[in-house]
Amino acid sequence: MSIKINISPCPNDTFMFHAMLNGLVDCEGIEFEAEFADIEQLNLATINHQPNVSKISCAIIDQIRNHYNILLSGAALGFGNGPLIIAREPLSKNELKEKTVAVPGFHTTAYALMCRLFPEIDNYKSYIFHQVLPSVLSGECQVGVLIHEERFSFEKHGAKLVADLGYEWEQKTKLPLPLGAIAVSKLVPTETQFKINRILERSIQYAFAHPMESRQFVREHCRDLSEQVIDNHIKMFVNEYSVNIGANGRCAIKTLNNINPDSAIFIDEQ
Repeated sequence: MSIKINISPCPNDTFMFHAMLNGLVDCEGIEFEAEFADIEQLNLATINHQPNVSKISCAIIDQIRNHYNILLSGAALGFGNGPLIIAREPLSKNELKEKTVAVPGFHTTAYALMCRLFPEIDNYKSYIFHQVLPSVLSGECQVGVLIHEERFSFEKHGAKLVADLGYEWEQKTKLPLPLGAIAVSKLVPTETQFKINRILERSIQYAFAHPMESRQFVREHCRDLSEQVIDNHIKMFVNEYSVNIGANGRCAIKTLNNINPDSAIFIDEQ
């Protein structure tokens, strides 16, 4: 059996999926193939019910839950890992209302957080994530919301931090911030869904046990080749919640999506 998995080229995804894509763990008779795309492209494809298995932004789970279940492994969530609001010149949070804000797609968790935490802002422009910082530095937008590698390197370009959306979320909810997760189509047989989850969990555990074995694979796909940025990216977005989302992670995802706590969205809740 062969299964294609849609993921982003960012270090956290390539680090977690490396072992299963290369047959380094027991894959229970499944061969996996990866297709890489920007997170907004992944979101849109999943909203249109195209992939069988895909990385998604947690913010779209309510939109897709009639057609997809969420795996217990592979999530990106935690504390201190939120998208960053930046500007070319120093700004306060109170000055954001009149600004044009660049976001990494209108279906991302970053955009959902902006709408929830700063409802007074009404002027957004959507970009591929790596185009957000250049749009701010060029003056095309006054403010940007950074995710992925750029959140670790914006200061060397002279941009200024305005606010940390993860901190704002944590102050309001006391929950970890749910950024991304892995969705599996309900058309995939239930036992296969559980197989994929088990294999991904093994792959992540393998990555933790052999942290440098995936480095060439990670470097082949990421945009910023700095070892420090790669290390920081993996450390920030791959953690115990990635192995198993746990009760706290489930609560965080349902809270972000305003989903009833008793509603079934994870593979073991169906």
